[in-house]
Amino acid sequence: MKLNSCNLVMSAVLGGRKGQRPPVGNPTSIACHGLMDKAGASFPEAHLDAQAMANLALAGCEVLGFDTVMPEYSVVQEAAALGALVDWGDRDKMPDVKEFPNTDFSDIEIPGDFLEKPACRVVLDALSVLRRQVGGRVAIIGKVMGPWTMSYHMAGTQNFLLALGMGEKAKIAKMLRQLMPATVAFINAQFCAGADIVVLADHATGNLVGPYHYEEHLLPIHQEITAQVGGPLILHVCGNCSDRLELFARSGVDGYHFEWQVDSREAVQRIGKDISLVGNINNPQTLLQGTPEDVFKQARYAIEAGVHIIAPECAIPLTTPLENLRAIAEAARAGY
Repeated sequence: MKLNSCNLVMSAVLGGRKGQRPPVGNPTSIACHGLMDKAGASFPEAHLDAQAMANLALAGCEVLGFDTVMPEYSVVQEAAALGALVDWGDRDKMPDVKEFPNTDFSDIEIPGDFLEKPACRVVLDALSVLRRQVGGRVAIIGKVMGPWTMSYHMAGTQNFLLALGMGEKAKIAKMLRQLMPATVAFINAQFCAGADIVVLADHATGNLVGPYHYEEHLLPIHQEITAQVGGPLILHVCGNCSDRLELFARSGVDGYHFEWQVDSREAVQRIGKDISLVGNINNPQTLLQGTPEDVFKQARYAIEAGVHIIAPECAIPLTTPLENLRAIAEAARAGY
């Protein structure tokens, strides 16, 4: 297999041949202050302007040596397009939803021009820019929120989880079903715009919901989503999800992006033959507060465990040092 970043990543995510070294990817954001300075593109512009978004993504491969570019740094693009009031943050703060439009679980209608709303359009335009600049050489990753995450943004996290805890199954099912078409449409639009892979971020997190909730409410939806999209998906769910790994492997996704809380040897042993594993360098202790040596060591642990794509576990803290991120690529260059 030719040693180019795109080939390494695509082969790893689709269970193909191993290249000379493991690929390094970022299914979620690696934007930090140092990278913003190098790219000349900062928040909040990089959430709202396609060129700034693409420039910051390109710095991931050009400055840090990653094999992927991923131009979406927030989790609220869809919510903004669906009418939620969003604070786009600043250089030191990620965007978040300020007012939830469907706290009463009222009907959600996906607008006919959903993909043309500025918050969606900017991502599609940035992917197209990246396709022209690095297509075929570096793997281009898109990112879409799943219906569970979008429900948090439309109804409010506590409110949605309260309804779940009270056993209000019809309410939960209706909201998930009404939001699912937005997820499918945005995923397929990102593939058309130039993404090689799309991350499906859906935060049915270990500390918030049980595996039985995932199996009952979300697994069937994920299976329907994966059946309707035109390219490889990596599922991203934060937190300790050791109790639902096999359920994720049944969802139809090609890969699972996981956190340090799930031991990489255990994850590979349990589901590594069924789907690709992406991760799982610890953010708060290792990438933010550790040394490049700490990062290198942890990346080597993941490589030796058999993790298919080495990556930070989640969106990195904004003050993460660049040399720590570079250490991930250095560990991968040391080969298998």
